[in-house]
Amino acid sequence: MNNSEFDVIKKYFTFPDSRDDVILAGGDDCAIVSVPDNKQLLITTDTLISGVHFPENTSAEDIAYKALMVNLSDLAAMGAKPAWVTLAISLPDINETWLQLFSGQLSTVLSSLHVSLIGGDTTKGVLSITVQAMGLCDKDKILRRDAAVVDDKVFVTGWLGDAAIGLQAISDELDDEVLKPCIKRLNRPEARVRFAEELTQYSKCAIDISDGLVADLGHVLSASHCGACIDLTAIPVSSSAKHYFKQYHNNKMDWSMLLTSGDDYELCFTVSNENESAVLALAEKHQLQISCIGEVTDSDELVFIDDNNKPFAFTNSGFKHF
Repeated sequence: MNNSEFDVIKKYFTFPDSRDDVILAGGDDCAIVSVPDNKQLLITTDTLISGVHFPENTSAEDIAYKALMVNLSDLAAMGAKPAWVTLAISLPDINETWLQLFSGQLSTVLSSLHVSLIGGDTTKGVLSITVQAMGLCDKDKILRRDAAVVDDKVFVTGWLGDAAIGLQAISDELDDEVLKPCIKRLNRPEARVRFAEELTQYSKCAIDISDGLVADLGHVLSASHCGACIDLTAIPVSSSAKHYFKQYHNNKMDWSMLLTSGDDYELCFTVSNENESAVLALAEKHQLQISCIGEVTDSDELVFIDDNNKPFAFTNSGFKHF
């Protein structure tokens, strides 16, 4: 193998294509896809950099999995069905074993979701992965941040804060079997795409929790010009997270760690009272835990109430890149 850019792309990033709407996936300056008349195209891009968005010793498979999921989570937040991705990858050198593992995992995830890799770029440099994901949604069913309504219930999927604890467990080199699920949540978040596609029937407003609930729910409220009251006792906390605080944190819950560290990639969404039962049934259909954690208010503040029924203040609003 000559190890040129084009050799790497041909060997590791040329996958069989099964989508009829891909007109041209490679071999020219641009890819060509066909978008149905009754759909709108949604596009998102995220970059993951070694040592910033994942520990440097993270496996190639976990990096591939997470690079896709953080982008697909953005599509889920707007109710889009994933269709195509592009990949731009920077590599310090050509490690064929690493590339085989990375591309194998990439292909597996894309195939499972019927998503096509239609182009990208390969360069030499610090390990970084940029994925652009594209999806389709009915024009009148897109979930948006600016669509929360006063008296809506605020829901979240899954557990919050596990990824932050997983990162702490890795940093502190904690050899604790009970914390393994948290490390998995850090390395392999699950984009809630299938649930979100159907959620569009019952909700108008959602966001994915990438920078922490405090920051991301704050974005929704700012865009929707309203506030919310959130009950901390209703926040879903996993048994592994509870174990961490009991074993390593003097049995004291660190809400800032759970709700401002980010990397959850769960959905936060709002639902009217009349649609609440339908959404609960939808979650049961998808075998997905969802939790009602509060409601939208007519104030302009995001308020958290602790177990003593008193306001809880966060000194940090969420993950910041700079």
